[in-house]
Amino acid sequence: KGGATGGGYAQVIPMEDINLHFTGDIHAITAANNLLAAMIDNHLYFGNKLNIKNITWKRCLDINDRALRKIEIGLSNEKRMVKREDGFDISVASEIMAIFCLAKDLEDLRRRLGNIIIGYNYDDEPVFARDLKAEGAMTVLLKDAIKPNLVQTVEGNPCLVHGGPFANIAHGCNSLIATKMALKLAPIVVTEAGFAADLGAEKFFDIKCREGKLHPSLVVIVATIRALKLHGGKALDKISEEDVNALIAGTDNLAQHISNMKKFGLPIIVAINHFETDTDEEIRVLTEWCEKKGVDVIFCDGYLKGGEGAIDLAKKVVEVLNNSEPHFKLLYNQDLTIKEKIDIICKQIYRANSVVYTEEAEWKIKDIEYIGYSKLPICMAKTPLSFSDDPNLIGAPRNFKITIRDVNLSAGAGFIVALTGKIMTMPGLPAVPAAVKMEDEEL
Repeated sequence: KGGATGGGYAQVIPMEDINLHFTGDIHAITAANNLLAAMIDNHLYFGNKLNIKNITWKRCLDINDRALRKIEIGLSNEKRMVKREDGFDISVASEIMAIFCLAKDLEDLRRRLGNIIIGYNYDDEPVFARDLKAEGAMTVLLKDAIKPNLVQTVEGNPCLVHGGPFANIAHGCNSLIATKMALKLAPIVVTEAGFAADLGAEKFFDIKCREGKLHPSLVVIVATIRALKLHGGKALDKISEEDVNALIAGTDNLAQHISNMKKFGLPIIVAINHFETDTDEEIRVLTEWCEKKGVDVIFCDGYLKGGEGAIDLAKKVVEVLNNSEPHFKLLYNQDLTIKEKIDIICKQIYRANSVVYTEEAEWKIKDIEYIGYSKLPICMAKTPLSFSDDPNLIGAPRNFKITIRDVNLSAGAGFIVALTGKIMTMPGLPAVPAAVKMEDEEL
């Protein structure tokens, strides 16, 4: 759940509610996160019986607010108040959001919440949320939110919208509960993995499918001519102009996504998502390029025509499903070392020629290995604008290095987060926030 409600005649409704408060699921996650934070500081206030030395758990808020990235708390000068440095993440980057989306049921949710590491004691041993006896109350706050939300498309087709971990920070997929519910209700289930396939799809396979024992049958890569022209060097303010040369240059990006998805052993369909500025010549060129690559390609006009514009894609999906045998496989064995798993993702998916680690990341990896959590999948935090960790490197860059600047353990969610580039777990608002464009007429 985020801004991805679709557009035109291809969207889920009620769009405004889904993009704002919806059923309050994210508010419940925020409340559970901040309850744990409050219980940590309350524990310090009343004597710190757990001998907590370092606190790693942050507060969260579902608003982009860069001023909260680093703060000081406990400044009231009350007698036993402990002053310390703290910070906020955006709610969708909270480990609780990831736990919420990977939990199998309410009991599993409670177990995972208890497994959250909130910090370390003076013996450098992890301190868990269950040590504070916080998991029960957190589960109560989430008991209604864990139920999937049934909405509909503008044409009345059922759709489950549940959970919203960002794919450039977390694992970018809806809840495992919603997906498994859908699989009981329909012969074919379509699910979205956020951002580009190097992020959302890789994490969907290596984290969600691994955890939920899911076996996907088919990959649909959604390609837009506008995006490919951008990756071919076309300026953003001129992206609506016809430019076949830029389109052809940009197909290197699509080719790498296709190659990446083949590594998972699944058949692939490229869906050309139509924008009204696309020209007939550009559509023809991209279609012929896919056909020469031996990849099934379908023109999709859902935005302008709704279901009617997606019938050809639906038919092709059914045809491929009926005439192919998927051999789904994961990219790496989770029993490899942390660095080996990061190397595989960076070199095989992003095509980096080397991976370097900051001193802080090196120490964090050693700490994770020391406390016995190295055999977990990797969740890369990376820009969605490039295969590299530099958003300005467009197309399919080569001969670059990926820098792992920090590594965090999400013990409750069950994965290790490797942060690259300038990815922030608390984003900031742009110079002109969307908030200033909202009027009373939208109420």
